[in-house]
Amino acid sequence: MMKALRFHGQKDIRLDDVPIPQCGRGQVKVKPAYVGICGTDLHEYLGGANIMPTVPHPITNEKVPLTLGHEFSGVVEEVGEGVYDIKVGAKVTIQPIIYDGTCGACRDGYINCCDNNGFVGLSGWGGGLSEHVVVPRKAVYEIPENVSMEVAALVEPLAVAWHAVNISPFKKGDSVLILGGGPIGLAVIQTLKARGAEKIIVSEMAPRRMEFAKKFGAHYVLDPSKDDVVARVKEICDGRGVNVAFDAAGVQAGLDQAIQAIRARGTLVNIAIWEKTATITPNWLCFRERKYMGVATYQEGDFQDVLDAISSGKLQPASMITRKIQMDEVEEKGFKALVNDKDNHVKILVEVSP
Repeated sequence: MMKALRFHGQKDIRLDDVPIPQCGRGQVKVKPAYVGICGTDLHEYLGGANIMPTVPHPITNEKVPLTLGHEFSGVVEEVGEGVYDIKVGAKVTIQPIIYDGTCGACRDGYINCCDNNGFVGLSGWGGGLSEHVVVPRKAVYEIPENVSMEVAALVEPLAVAWHAVNISPFKKGDSVLILGGGPIGLAVIQTLKARGAEKIIVSEMAPRRMEFAKKFGAHYVLDPSKDDVVARVKEICDGRGVNVAFDAAGVQAGLDQAIQAIRARGTLVNIAIWEKTATITPNWLCFRERKYMGVATYQEGDFQDVLDAISSGKLQPASMITRKIQMDEVEEKGFKALVNDKDNHVKILVEVSP
């Protein structure tokens, strides 16, 4: 048996004893090292199962209670039959997308848009907050020698930002507005800086997160509770507005401001997962030929691109880590800290094994 931190329901997580998973053909057994606590984990904890299945998931056939942790690094403990290109002892990070490989989106190569998609650490197949986890070989990415295990646990949220910028119409020299200075917003700043954004503007109210935004490369940081965001953005961008806006906040007021802060034929890219239905005024899009697009996590290649960017120094995300805790501290020093003191935290890591 092994220890695993499992979600049972709203505000109900438990350190359970569960069977050690067996490594099968085409699989890799990993001993997790560091696990990031994600906003999705927090939403499930506070509101009850939403993304996590309460009926058997169509791919994993599992339902709550389930092991948490989808942002994690670790060490390869065992490789299954047919796996020859990675060795025991390799330091790795895990791309947690679960996909069926047979739906229309998967056949087109869009595994992140799978009709039945899920995530290791949210939908079954174990998770990073356990002593051992077994995942498909395709989910495992080796970490370059000069990348620490702690930073490797940040690759998943960084890949979300990397993919969002990749799929957007952003090009070098563009001006950009980012809504929200949380982990994803800060990751977008770093990605844009690495890609040569000319003007990076961030809208964020929390003082510490405003400081982080400046530290990671924002040229302007606006406080929507004090600043007229639309007017300031137009002023900064010679009266035109930004080329692209990224919504990493998912707040109605911010969405309204962002659409109006985009120049003619500009684009709003939605990264945020919304907890409730939002409204859009179509005329704001039509009269200026603006576009609104959604993005979903990441696709094949994004993890490797992020690892390469960290290794080369183009991305330097280590200071996103604001606390490291143990598995038996996740509720008190992890989830509750992110609820009660979220302004002072970006990414809290759980140390599962040194």
